[in-house]
Amino acid sequence: MQKAGGEDEIATAAGCPSDSGMAGRASACEGCPGRELCSQQGGVDPDQAGINVRMNAIRHKVIVLSGKGGVGKSSVAATLAMALAAAGHKVGIVDLDICGPSVPKLLGVEGMPVVNSEYGWLPLKSPHYDIKVMSVGSLLTDADSAIVWRGPRKTGIIKRFLKDTLWGRLDFLIFDTPPGTSDEHLTVLSALKQAKPDGAVLVSTPQDSALVTVRKEITFCNKMGLRILGVVENMAGYVCPCCGEHTDIFSSKGAQKLATEFNLPYLGQVPLDPTLTQQCETGSDIFKAAPNSVSAKAMSTIANTVLEMVKQSR
Repeated sequence: MQKAGGEDEIATAAGCPSDSGMAGRASACEGCPGRELCSQQGGVDPDQAGINVRMNAIRHKVIVLSGKGGVGKSSVAATLAMALAAAGHKVGIVDLDICGPSVPKLLGVEGMPVVNSEYGWLPLKSPHYDIKVMSVGSLLTDADSAIVWRGPRKTGIIKRFLKDTLWGRLDFLIFDTPPGTSDEHLTVLSALKQAKPDGAVLVSTPQDSALVTVRKEITFCNKMGLRILGVVENMAGYVCPCCGEHTDIFSSKGAQKLATEFNLPYLGQVPLDPTLTQQCETGSDIFKAAPNSVSAKAMSTIANTVLEMVKQSR
């Protein structure tokens, strides 16, 4: 969005002017399904009260972002959820990658249907530490069906994930978002405006093409007033399981240099690990199956760092 003078236009920190006098009339409202209602009700979103009730019962809310696809964002989000749960925390994860949901497979609930009770949707429970899972992938009757939805429909389903899902009391809710910055990101940040997310974890791979898009994610977070908890460098080389030698497949430590450039916390790196790949493919738990693997140790360290970061935000 651009103002007439060419400046970027972000009406509020959450990108939605629903609580301002421009509700329903700002350029940011174009295409929003609630535009007419906002203009009639003085900017009151009828879903917000329900969202606040659900989200206020959750202590920490962490949003996982990536600038481009293929960097392992969802695997990092799912493994982060497992690492936090393995440490004794009550954890849920909501899959906001509407058109490419992969969290159900990663957490071992693929093919399990979501039950819609009289009180709301019952999130699926992963066999790993009872992590609560909600994803559009669990609502489809045909797993091979393409999801061809415009922005308003995506907005509607995300609000239902937040408002109508019986999350209960959790220590952490992890948000796995699609690559880039789109309707899904604007919707969830607007919905969480009053519930105050703790911040974002940015996932990148070491090569320059990925780092270019991470810079855009950093700009996005700054514009939206979203704290950046830190940067994770995924696929950071390969460690031979036989001799332990580390080989850089891509450029080395690009994400670490980027974090230093923007004065952001560097959460650590996760190497290419066949053990983690296998666990992701089968939806099993790497912290039980291979607790001494390089990826399990790396993700445990990252989870502990995230835990310390969110404690500082309160």
